[in-house]
Amino acid sequence: MSLFAKTIEELHCWQAARNLVVMVDDLIRMNPALSKNYNLKDQLFRASLSVMNNIAEGFGRYHKKEFMRFLDIAKASCVEVESMSYVLADLKLIEASESVELKKQITITKRKTAGLLAHLYRTNESQQTAQTAE
Repeated sequence: MSLFAKTIEELHCWQAARNLVVMVDDLIRMNPALSKNYNLKDQLFRASLSVMNNIAEGFGRYHKKEFMRFLDIAKASCVEVESMSYVLADLKLIEASESVELKKQITITKRKTAGLLAHLYRTNESQQTAQTAE
């Protein structure tokens, strides 16, 4: 489907999302107060997993527009994890240093996903312009 990557493992945004899932899982396991809050930990883990899985699902789609739609969903899930990171900090369910590291990984993931989305959007626009000119 893509000239820039043959597998999802080659996508930098997917790699970052994978790291985010591992970080969230580690936070849950290392923080007893968070582990006991089932609804919050479940939603946090599912949102982080959604980032990674939507990138993968979009990559597996045939059309570039579908990939772009799934990247947009992944970016939105990343913002959901970001929002939840504030809840974790506000409720003191994680340490301040953990919150900083989580937010760094969220920012990396969000930027890489948004960057790929912007790249696909630009190439899609240039292709449409070229087709219109013909």
